[in-house]
Amino acid sequence: MIRPGLCSVTFRDLDAGSVVHHAAAAGLECIEWAGDAHVPPGDVAAAEHARALTEQSGLAVASYGSYLRFLGTDEEVRAEGEAVLAAARALGAPRIRVWASRTGSATATTEERATTVRRIQEFADLAAADGIDLGLEFHAHTLTDEIDSTLRLLEEVDRPRVLSYWQPHQGMPADQALETLQRVLPATSTIHVFSWWPRHERLALAERSALWKRVFALLAAEGSDRDALLEFVPDDDPSLLPRESDTLRSLITAGG
Repeated sequence: MIRPGLCSVTFRDLDAGSVVHHAAAAGLECIEWAGDAHVPPGDVAAAEHARALTEQSGLAVASYGSYLRFLGTDEEVRAEGEAVLAAARALGAPRIRVWASRTGSATATTEERATTVRRIQEFADLAAADGIDLGLEFHAHTLTDEIDSTLRLLEEVDRPRVLSYWQPHQGMPADQALETLQRVLPATSTIHVFSWWPRHERLALAERSALWKRVFALLAAEGSDRDALLEFVPDDDPSLLPRESDTLRSLITAGG
């Protein structure tokens, strides 16, 4: 089953209640709550509030979209990780989205990479004790900025509850983007869905339907349960969410 949902960061200027209202009205099923907007790390009250709103509207918490990058001293990373975990627990999130540092794979030193791996492992073990998975953001300027480094990182971390997110890299042709998905597919838990082309231009999702039909065909053929979360809409306009949600569901159906 591919579950359609929303990243709350899509509407970072709205309060949590408005985000839930728009997601439910658009017929979506789940929300990834943003750690830099609606549910700050360590803010248990905000997390509990977002969880209650989500569940009262018949939606599910898909994940906690943190911005934990494992930077700083070990003590600073542990403190930030504890705050992230506190929010995720209160939110009832089954997964935490994390970032593999802030250095691209081509320029990271062996020591930097080893430190990031160790810190991800330590945090993954803490999260696993609470039954929470990790998902590595698949993104430029991190150790997951290209597919070989992403697969190597997953092997180095070597934790069954550490998986990958996936999204098409900006400016990458569709065939190349699909190749990255094919290679990381068995280790992919969550898809961030948007239509940016050729770079930062935010288009209607339907304008890249050729790419996304192929994406959802690959996901359906593999058969695992996953979340497909809308991330950003043109002009950050909430009134466009029903249209974008309809497109997302149609693409999921077409892929299946």
